[in-house]
Amino acid sequence: MKQLFVFLLFLFAGLPGLSAQNTVRGRVTDNTGQALAGVTIKEKGSTSGTSSGVDGTYSLRVSDGNAVVVFSYTGFATQEIALGGRPTLDVTLLSDETLLDQIVIVGSRRGSRVQTETPVPVDVINVGQVAPTTARYDVTSMLNYSAPSFNYNKQSGSDGADHIDLATLRGLGPDQTLVLVNGKRRHQTAFVAVFGTRGRGNAGTDLSAIPAQAIDRIEILRDGASAQYGSDAIAGVINIVLKKNVRSGSADFGFSGYLDSEYNPAYLADDAKDVYGDPLAGQYIYDNKLDGATYTAQANYGLPLGQKGGFLNLTLNYANAGKTFRQDLEGELPVNIYRRAHGDGSLQGYGALFNAEVPFQENDKLTLYVFGGFNRKESDAYAFTRNFSARPERFPTDDNGNPIPVDGITMSTPDGEFFYNPRIQTEIQDISAAAGLRGNFGEGWTWDLSNTTGYNDFHFFGHKTFNAGLGFGQTDFDDGGFSFLQNTTNLNFSRLYPEVLSGFNLAFGAEFRLEQYQLYAGEEASYRNYDPDKASGAQGFPGYQPSDEADASRNCVGAYADVELDVTERFLVGGAVRLENYSDFGFTANGKLSARYKITDNFNLRGSASTGFRAPSLQQINFSSTFTTVQGGNIAEVKIAPNDNPITRAAGIPELTEEKSISASLGFSWRPIREFTVTLDAYQVQVKDRVVLSGQFDAGDTTLNPALTNELTRLNVSLAQFFANAVNTTNRGLDLVLDYNRRLSDGHIRFLVAANFQKMTIDEINVPSALNDTEGHRKTFLSSREQKFILASAPPMKLASTIEYGFGNFTVGTRLNYFGEITLQGYGESGLGIDPEVPKDDGSGYVPDVYVYGAQFVPDVYASWRFVKNATLHLGVDNFINAHPDLGFAPGAPGWAYNTETGGPWDSVQMGGNGMRVFARLGVTF
Repeated sequence: MKQLFVFLLFLFAGLPGLSAQNTVRGRVTDNTGQALAGVTIKEKGSTSGTSSGVDGTYSLRVSDGNAVVVFSYTGFATQEIALGGRPTLDVTLLSDETLLDQIVIVGSRRGSRVQTETPVPVDVINVGQVAPTTARYDVTSMLNYSAPSFNYNKQSGSDGADHIDLATLRGLGPDQTLVLVNGKRRHQTAFVAVFGTRGRGNAGTDLSAIPAQAIDRIEILRDGASAQYGSDAIAGVINIVLKKNVRSGSADFGFSGYLDSEYNPAYLADDAKDVYGDPLAGQYIYDNKLDGATYTAQANYGLPLGQKGGFLNLTLNYANAGKTFRQDLEGELPVNIYRRAHGDGSLQGYGALFNAEVPFQENDKLTLYVFGGFNRKESDAYAFTRNFSARPERFPTDDNGNPIPVDGITMSTPDGEFFYNPRIQTEIQDISAAAGLRGNFGEGWTWDLSNTTGYNDFHFFGHKTFNAGLGFGQTDFDDGGFSFLQNTTNLNFSRLYPEVLSGFNLAFGAEFRLEQYQLYAGEEASYRNYDPDKASGAQGFPGYQPSDEADASRNCVGAYADVELDVTERFLVGGAVRLENYSDFGFTANGKLSARYKITDNFNLRGSASTGFRAPSLQQINFSSTFTTVQGGNIAEVKIAPNDNPITRAAGIPELTEEKSISASLGFSWRPIREFTVTLDAYQVQVKDRVVLSGQFDAGDTTLNPALTNELTRLNVSLAQFFANAVNTTNRGLDLVLDYNRRLSDGHIRFLVAANFQKMTIDEINVPSALNDTEGHRKTFLSSREQKFILASAPPMKLASTIEYGFGNFTVGTRLNYFGEITLQGYGESGLGIDPEVPKDDGSGYVPDVYVYGAQFVPDVYASWRFVKNATLHLGVDNFINAHPDLGFAPGAPGWAYNTETGGPWDSVQMGGNGMRVFARLGVTF
């Protein structure tokens, strides 16, 4: 890893020398003489550019001494100044209150619409401002603390969900948010979540595959947009805008780690005991007192291309994150025999991303653009523990039935338990490429023709585990995996008619999308049963079988029309219609109406109403697996059958159909003073026929169709689960954003609040007729436990606030984050999660197996020091009060603890369970 750091430093330090030309230097101030930091400075007709430092100074390479230099800065009038041979140019920018907003791409197809004047809410996240002041290095976790209704939880003990980061918008599924890069559709991951507290039964887009250093800004459209951008945009749209700078670069090198003296077993006292007085020493796996050590390196640089302002912008990134280990050390729970190595998995990832444009003609007549990248992640996570006393059939044994010790895998506790912890490893590859031409013609027409391809491969491996019937000779297994390919071709036209009332914009276009999903089997030893007295397959994660394999594809053809009319300078109305035809689901039509009225020059009222559509993903239709779960203290095998499988039909599960939505929003944006903006938006999203995972049907239930139970018995599995259009939901919420930015004589003040309040209700459970015969079948179809997971995706409250003060070369700040209460359920004594109950320890009866995770306040603190012109050191502590979720167990029944989704002392909720995290980051520019 040290070699990689050195390589990045030498590579990017050497790039500026490739294009050394004339240089102009100077200082930028406002009309009071105060230095302006971060002013964008470019040579006109070229993409050569830089930005001013904290003291207002800059240095810019130009083509010759007669170049024209352009100075632009939010809130100030842009200036263009000819050098006239001068090597030094000092500039004073004048305030312009009409330039306070960021022009955005999403939310409006009119090219010059600013953020606060769109008819729908759009957040703009400045990644360069957010990223350096936290240990959260990936895009997903950064957005969780920056956008009001964006929610994400790092998963643990959830098979593939431990290895990929899926997030939600406005409480809906990860696959109900459309992700764009430079305005083009991004592909989803091949993975579909089976476990975890968020996105169960959903695929989604892995934002962490895009390095933060490559991103200029992120736009989040918090409004239903299927009619504008296509299927998946029920909750909204996230558009990632890549950097375009040239002859300038930046790099970031970071280290972070967790210091959690409350739950890290490395701090365990020798005499520590559990709730029953049993010793804790020697029971758990752990690493160091500072665990989860993470090393990151990212670097970005831009080169000019051609003579007309073209560019090539490159980013490299690397990350290495260690495991974390968390258990109850205070004696409130018993020894965790179910998952002795509970915590987050480790990860190593690296990648590259590029963004390029080459104009062929002046004035944007014809421009070629290309962008794309590669990302690879290798991860390793502990599965649930195998204890010999509980399940000896999961161990290789000798002729006398005794377990066979294997160095580096099997272990023993002081009280004589023999155990091992299987490990699940993944290799995830993500590749994307987009190319297109855009230009203009005729009387104001613009056009854009592009093709975008994305591919994701998700491959599982078993490590330090056994196929018990095979013996102890093989301890590594290829478990198989799946891949997803998406190719999108689109053609768009747009024209603004300024003479129609106060302006009329017309946009229309067409799209063709091809999708392919493949599920491939693992090696035979990963799934086969070699001894009828032993468990089948590799422990921890049995491999995919040949009968699971799938190779499915489909296509979609769509066309849209989008109009915006400025009826007056104050009143805007808009509408969009989109028609799509799926080769497997048929035709759909969706529409949207929106409006904005400027009540005053600084107060805008806005609203929208729309319909939406999402076809079930190929992942949901074709996924098939047999996996291991721990429920009610018992290890069991579960079969998930694909939608067209005879097992699914025998269970009475119908074919999947499309999801449909109706969305509405109403809100306002207000700027009472130049430095302060307030936005408030209320919304309602109704979704019919949501595709989720059903409850689990027991092979021992004699009231089920014998064709189902007999097949489960033949497969040697205990439970079956299916994808189904199981539920209709309504989500109502309120997004509030307060943003205050003020420049001082030698610094700045920033205050930001992003808050979300929401409530989701389950309107109807769509029980198939074949399962609507008994109360037990109805409750099994979508168990109360599964319902709680759906509702938990819409936490009732989340608040993220930032207070920052900069003075001279120093900046200090704090983030004050609040996560609302979440309620989940365990599996109960039955293991099925149907109105679950567990017996109290004192034998006095039963209590609901319900876990209430109370609201949590999580503060961060950071400081930055620009110790030389081109380098800044950032130090800080995330969650400096070491907050954790409440322990997840039924009151009065600690003996039934660890019935959680993670097999640990809590579920993956709120801010996660790793506690306080310290970090140091070095940012450099060149």
